[in-house]
Parts: sequence; C-alpha cells; structure tokens
Amino acid sequence: MPRPVTLFTGQWADLSITELAPLAKEMGYDGLELACWGDHFDVDQAARSKKYCKERWELLADHGLTCFSISNHLVGQAICDNIDERHKSILPPDVWGDGKPEAVRRRAAKKMIKTAKACRNFMDLKPGRKRKDDFPAVVNGFTGSSIWHALYAFPPTDQAFLENGFQDFARRFIPILDEFNKVNVNFGLEVHPTEIAFDIASAERAIRSLKGHKRFGFNYDPSHLGYQGVDYVKFIRKFSDRIYHVHMKDVWWGHGDGDVGVFGGHTDFGDPRRYWDFRSLGHGDIAFEDIIVALNDINYQGPLSVEWEDIRMDRVHGGSEAAAFVKSVDFPPSSVAFDSAFDKENQ
Repeated sequence: MPRPVTLFTGQWADLSITELAPLAKEMGYDGLELACWGDHFDVDQAARSKKYCKERWELLADHGLTCFSISNHLVGQAICDNIDERHKSILPPDVWGDGKPEAVRRRAAKKMIKTAKACRNFMDLKPGRKRKDDFPAVVNGFTGSSIWHALYAFPPTDQAFLENGFQDFARRFIPILDEFNKVNVNFGLEVHPTEIAFDIASAERAIRSLKGHKRFGFNYDPSHLGYQGVDYVKFIRKFSDRIYHVHMKDVWWGHGDGDVGVFGGHTDFGDPRRYWDFRSLGHGDIAFEDIIVALNDINYQGPLSVEWEDIRMDRVHGGSEAAAFVKSVDFPPSSVAFDSAFDKENQ
C-alpha cells in the first residue's frame, strides 16, 4: 500500500489543533506530525497524563486522522546552540528561564528527554496498533550547533576547533539518546543548516562522534540538501538504516537575479533576488520520483510528511495541492520481477 501522507503542523501553530485537524482532513491528509508548540502537543501533559494522550488520539480519530511522530525542533535547537536573544522567542518559558546560556542548554536537554517519554506514552495508546512497534516511535528535531557560526570563517577555522564542536554535541546528546533508548524512541535529526549535521559529510561525522548510537538517525528532508548542491538521493542510500522519518518538502535554486548567493544575502524568503527559496511540492527542483525509488530500495515504510513552506502561495491551496502531489508520486515497490514472466514455469 502507498505510504500514509501526513502534515507537519509546525508552520500551522497559529491555528489550534481543533481548527487544524478538520482542515488537514479536508486538504487530503491521512494524519498529522504533531509539533510540540502552539497547542498541538504538550510535552509536559503527555509525559504525565495518559488521559491527555488518549484525548489527543480521540481528537485525531474524530477527523479520520492518525499520527506517527512528534517534533520538537525548537527545544532541540537550544541544546547545542550559542544562545542569544533570538532563542527567547521560540523557547517555552520554562526552558528559557533566566536566559543564561548554559542553563538554557541544560533545561533544553531535560525537556528533550521528557519529549521522549511523552512520545512513548502517546504512541503506546495509538488506537488499533497491531503490535508494539509497527512503526518505531520517533521524535523529530534539531540539535543546534556550537560551531555553525564558523562554517566559513576568517580567521580560518582549524579542524581542532571543529572537532571540539562535535565533541560538545556528543557530550550533550549521548545522555539524551541513552534516555531515548530506555523508552524505545528514536531521535530523527532534520539535517539542516545551523545544525551539527547539514550535509552528508557532517552527518557522517555526527554519527562517529556519537559512536554510532542506534537512537540517532534522520528525519530526511531533501529541501535542505538540494540547494546546497548535496546529493539528496545519495543521502537516503548512505544512511539507509537511519532514515527514521521523511519530510516531503520542495525547494528551487538558481532562480534569483544573481545578486544573492547560497548564503542568502541577508534577504527574506520570497525576495526575487534570492538564489533559492522553499516552494510548494511540485513547484521546485527536487526530483521526488528519484526519492520514492530510493525509499522503496531501502524498504522505508513510514509516513511521508509534508512540511509546507512557500512564501508565494496561499497555504491552504498549497497544502491541499501538496497532499495530492505526494499521493500521486508515491508508489509501492514491485513484488515480482517483471522479466520472470518469460520463464515458462511461471506461465
């Protein structure tokens, strides 16, 4: 069967979950990837209250929707970042606290551990679950990075400086991943500029720094790779055993006027000078059929979750179009070899 198509709710957090759930169904989605901001999924309540988790499932079921993962990108960003005033606007008050950087990072780590427990409680109550782990519980998110600012730096950044950044990531994340392991939940990093891993090489280095921790994998999203010039299909094959979740998101590149390069030129999304911009699915340059073939080759059976971003398009129009697009490009792998029919024993 084709994979379920879900909607990541992060960009819709201005709508309450009671408003968004019926709209998502109307737009054609099978489920939601619940963001841990707005009122979509409350980590604290889900971690302590099975009643809250049950009520969330009931709300989804009332609109014919399901769920396979939750996402806590905003808290994850603060775990390894160099904290500044920008973080206050995205973090829960109990994580921001007094705003002292190291204290913020510690509180963010504790909240991410709690997110794993909340995810486990929620997924254990999934209606109609045929076995305990028909699709492994996943928390998607970011990690932040203490070394992103030194990506292209002068004075030059040497490898010792960069290695310190990866070791800082490992020191902070291994205890988190150990707690994820205790509750049988995977962490899916969305490989992305500003994170510890933003391309294939840095993703490999992140895994090495964690000594291959089995709970660390990826929320695969081709849009953050394509405009950088990274082979986003190769990424699937390279990390075939660590693709824990998939975002379907489009982007175009090479469409600006030459004033702005890949670093963005300090321009806003939608500026016609930009070299790249996120686009609604099917309107960008990502080759989604190649992605589906690769996902079939690695036997990925999880959801295809639309992360909808397009500054140029009405989001309900775009969200509806995107759900239909994903369903049109997905297809199940073959169960037979097409040329076996030439064998007389099969005729």
